[in-house]
Amino acid sequence: MPAATDIDYAALARDIKRWALELGFADAGIAGTDLGHDEAYLQRWLADGHHGEMDYMARHGTRRSRPAELESGTLRVVSVRMDYIPPGTANAWDVINDGDKAYIARYALGRDYHKVMRNRLQKLASMITGRIGDFAYRAYVDSAPVLEKALARNAGLGWIGKHTVVINKRAGSYFFLGELYTNLPLPVDEPATAHCGSCRRCIDICPTQAIVAPYQLDARKCISYLTIELKGSIPEALRAPMGNRVFGCDDCQLICPWNKFAQEATEPDFAPRHSLDRPKLVELFAWSEAEFLARTEGMAIRRTGYEGWLRNLAVGLGNAPTSAEVVDALRARADDASGVVREHVAWALRRHAGA
Repeated sequence: MPAATDIDYAALARDIKRWALELGFADAGIAGTDLGHDEAYLQRWLADGHHGEMDYMARHGTRRSRPAELESGTLRVVSVRMDYIPPGTANAWDVINDGDKAYIARYALGRDYHKVMRNRLQKLASMITGRIGDFAYRAYVDSAPVLEKALARNAGLGWIGKHTVVINKRAGSYFFLGELYTNLPLPVDEPATAHCGSCRRCIDICPTQAIVAPYQLDARKCISYLTIELKGSIPEALRAPMGNRVFGCDDCQLICPWNKFAQEATEPDFAPRHSLDRPKLVELFAWSEAEFLARTEGMAIRRTGYEGWLRNLAVGLGNAPTSAEVVDALRARADDASGVVREHVAWALRRHAGA
């Protein structure tokens, strides 16, 4: 194997990007570790309490914004992205506008992306090892305190939009991010520049007005936070605006003009399972816990837990058009063992009683 002084790092960087594409990633870039500006932004966001109950965001301290504190010796970060909406997925707006259906964020319809991408990143590291010998690295996919969006921007993969999601000029924003922290002194790429201009469609369309200002998201109002991260009761004032969104929310991406360039996923594992791209609320609400666990095995939906799943569906049913089927489904769980579920079912039944 070549000595460190004999390695052509520019050539290696080109190979890494080529290998990433061969492994199924849509793009790859290389960033340095200076995230000082983003660290200041993160600290203000935490100070404002916009992280809600995600206490781990504060507990991690500066490890999130200083890669070498998370993984000692880190000099560069290889950032990758992977498109996630496969062909044939039901039209998102059609589902959102059908009150009897349940809307699940499009990233969560297939296999858990963490496993898919982490395996690919491990293969990428093995390819690098095969070329230069052993080196220090660590693969991350939304699994540790990593400022993945800032790193992706610095690696040239896209800019952070006003909705705080990374946007790529050629591919929109429907993609996952992953990172390979490394001690290799690779040449870095040019950061992406912002191209949102005066557009504010994402801000205006947010059902709960969670984007409180351009580039500022209050997670406490965000439907993705409410349906996944929040444990316990969803604030009553935010339940009606949730509509039928029972796991995550895509509105700010769906309205983004840049997503006319979105690319379809090539990864078969991201294909919708159990027709979850267009399910009926009452059918999902009838799942037992055993059915929930069996049908969401290996999927990101598991994160909400069965109680959270029923809570979210109760809100969706409360917002659904009044029908005997909907009311009967809610009444069937009026005495659920979970107090949280009972509370949201009671709220939903009151909505239909008023109708």
